[in-house]
Amino acid sequence: MTTPAERYAAFRQNLTDDGPAIRSFRELYDFSLDEFQIDACRALEAGDGVLVAAPTGSGKTVVGEFAVHLALEQGQKCFYTTPIKALSNQKYNDLVKRYGAKNVGLLTGDNSVNGEAPIVVMTTEVLRNMLYAGSGTLAGLGFVVMDEVHYLADRFRGAVWEEVIIHLPESVRLVALSATVSNAEEFGEWLGDVRGDTTVIVDEVRPVPLWQHMMVGNRLYDLFVTDDDGDRPRVNPNLLRIARDEGRLSATRGRRGYSRPRGFRPPNRAVVIERLDTAGLLPAITFIFSRAGCDAAVMQCLYAGIRLTTERERHEIRQIVDERTAHLPDDDLAVLGYLEWRDCLERGLAAHHAGMLPTFKEVVEELFTQGLVKAVFATETLALGINMPARSVVIEKLDKWNGETHADLTPGEYTQLTGRAGRRGIDVEGHAVVIWQPGMDPASVAGLASTRTYPLRSSFRPSYNMAVNLVGQVGRGRARTLLEASFAQFQADRAVVGIARQVRRAEEALDGYKDAMTCHLGDFPEYAALRRRLSDRESDLARQRGAARRAQALRSLEALKPGDVIRIPGGRRAGIAIVLDPGLNVKGGDGPAPLVLTIGKQVKRLSAADFPVPVEPVERLRLPKHFNSRSPKERANLVSTLHAKMGDRDLGKPPRVRDHAVEDEEINELRRQLRRHPCHGCDEREDHARWAERYYKLLRETEGLRRRVDSRSHVIARTFDKVCGVLDQLGYLDGETVTAQGRRLSKLYTELDLLTAECLRAGLWDALDPAELAACVSALVFESRQADEARRPKIPAGAAAQTLTAMVRVWGDLEAVEEEHGLSFVREPDFGFAWAAFRWTKGHSLDAVLNDGVNGAELAAGDFVRWAKQLLDLLGQIGDAAPPGSPVKGNAAKAMDAIRRGVVAYTSVT
Repeated sequence: MTTPAERYAAFRQNLTDDGPAIRSFRELYDFSLDEFQIDACRALEAGDGVLVAAPTGSGKTVVGEFAVHLALEQGQKCFYTTPIKALSNQKYNDLVKRYGAKNVGLLTGDNSVNGEAPIVVMTTEVLRNMLYAGSGTLAGLGFVVMDEVHYLADRFRGAVWEEVIIHLPESVRLVALSATVSNAEEFGEWLGDVRGDTTVIVDEVRPVPLWQHMMVGNRLYDLFVTDDDGDRPRVNPNLLRIARDEGRLSATRGRRGYSRPRGFRPPNRAVVIERLDTAGLLPAITFIFSRAGCDAAVMQCLYAGIRLTTERERHEIRQIVDERTAHLPDDDLAVLGYLEWRDCLERGLAAHHAGMLPTFKEVVEELFTQGLVKAVFATETLALGINMPARSVVIEKLDKWNGETHADLTPGEYTQLTGRAGRRGIDVEGHAVVIWQPGMDPASVAGLASTRTYPLRSSFRPSYNMAVNLVGQVGRGRARTLLEASFAQFQADRAVVGIARQVRRAEEALDGYKDAMTCHLGDFPEYAALRRRLSDRESDLARQRGAARRAQALRSLEALKPGDVIRIPGGRRAGIAIVLDPGLNVKGGDGPAPLVLTIGKQVKRLSAADFPVPVEPVERLRLPKHFNSRSPKERANLVSTLHAKMGDRDLGKPPRVRDHAVEDEEINELRRQLRRHPCHGCDEREDHARWAERYYKLLRETEGLRRRVDSRSHVIARTFDKVCGVLDQLGYLDGETVTAQGRRLSKLYTELDLLTAECLRAGLWDALDPAELAACVSALVFESRQADEARRPKIPAGAAAQTLTAMVRVWGDLEAVEEEHGLSFVREPDFGFAWAAFRWTKGHSLDAVLNDGVNGAELAAGDFVRWAKQLLDLLGQIGDAAPPGSPVKGNAAKAMDAIRRGVVAYTSVT
């Protein structure tokens, strides 16, 4: 234990180790910087780039803010990039408070404020576009902060982060801020390769300790307990006992039909909030992996009469809410359920999810951060980006719907969610509470809570837009080299190193096996090859005979008719049976599946597997017209009729599968060659043969490993070559030259970049009015969230409908071209938002547009605003890319003006 004097001496020593920039930076804060923050700042001041991987809420952004401070001191620019617009807006407002509006700019898809300022906050995509366009704004750039850099694992947008990292000028120092990932050193090594000297700083200590709990009924249990002797924490035995008891009761219910005892029912959401309030664990974020579930939770608490705020807090909440929503029309507020939403906020309750209007979400974030809202029910999107810590985090279930199936939470996801628990400088400790569900294993929950495996995996791949931009700037050869520097290829190469090591070991073993099968009489590998060819040929013939036999059996089953008496050749059902139904149309079956009545009076459904040999009727009965196979009496009568008709007839032995090897000249010739070979007479022939078998088995495995090495080596460059092949064929590239069409494509930064360019080139949109253009372009940005949204959507009639059909034809042509080149990048246009986009552009009310919704389902306000803003972004790009004089240029501008109104026009920048 150090004394206060020693700690003060260490503090003074630290100050003397700091450069002037760090010393002036420290004075901006009223708290001491953590060791990892100081280490990162020192590395930056020394001229290195830095990667900081630390838990949520640990203060990583302080390092980013030091880069801003350093840039200003050195007369350089600093770009601060974030993955989402809301985070950009939040960071912009924070920096304006510190450095003043004239020194800070903001560039997102929605806003362009003071873009030439020395500090500019922007989304990562904006910086990528600036790099490709060679923007003059890049002049004087000294630092780039990439907040939430672990987003590069995102399969939809992650490639943008790698593009920026690779293409930034060498003189720019990079500050990469990441959540705790288990391969930070690997990521840092790659950054060092592509960016130069990079200091990797990993801090795994949470700034606020986290306590893990489970709530069973209305009781809170610690997930881990420690014995008096201070041994390592173990899972709470009370929870293990509850799990065992619930398991026994479940088994009892299964046998006796008992209902679940009340003690094992999960508590309702109102009870959870009341229990947390009693325990002093509010404010809390409850993660519910469903938008509807979040809204329902708020209503449950409302109907339970929960009120978590004082009179003064309610007054303050109403003031803030009214002020923040004053810009919204009264008619729209009525549609959005404003009064009920405000009432819940005044009680300290709120939902937070992507279906909410952005204004509403921002109000919830502000009130929660100020401690006025005490209980928020949120989807997992809240765990990303926005600074909104709580004292406690509640997780209702440990699985979530991922769009295809219910998948278990990973340790990384659990860590991300619980990272919100514990407010630095406010809470002494944070709390994570998992709600007990029947069948839940406390040991599994403990495993989630104690595992820190969250590897960063690249999602990078070349796109058409990327290809034309790179070829235009540096040519194909240099572009190929640049893409080989991606983190994706770096990780693939690392995997190749391990596989290549296996190949080398296998090759050494192959040499040993080859020596062991050496024969003094002749070339044993040659003899072994003959044996293998003979064995392969015999196996091929056996497979062919088996397939022919199965085909015969299927044909014989297809010929059966009701009333045929057949003989089941073997198995559990062997014997005589009467065909009741040939089963030619049984769903999910592999061939006919006849329904039969056995001699034992049982009705069975057979399959092709019951007939290894063809079946032929041995007799025929006439079935009663209204025969009921479920009636024991009718079954017995039919079997009696069968006995009477068959009498004591001897049917002989059942047919058996016989494989008479047909004369095959190749087999005969191989056998002759074997007998003539010198090694055939060797006394140790079979011993040599065993070594030969091992040799050829290992050789097959080694060849598989070599194929894996080949498939992973230069994988990014090979994909780039295929992309360029498509662009060459379609006329966007001409060897090393970017054509006029290619320059148009270079301005289209969208997932369906090539399809957008092809529609422009074909003039599909030339005859459309602004509303029709908006409807058609929406098909290039919208993607249905769920499979049930894939029903036939409503679309505007006339020119828009014809154009959407033409767009699908263009997509089909592109898909065929991609298939020729071994690619599959372009998805089919999705018409789900076309009707909403058309009506909104035409000037219809928010109420009408939301009620019409998507594919017959009501549209959430947040989804509508998000898709409308993405539509605005793409319309702007199309307007820029359209050729001079094209009607699309003017109509795109008109459509944007018509869309940018009401809830869509709002920006949170203040």
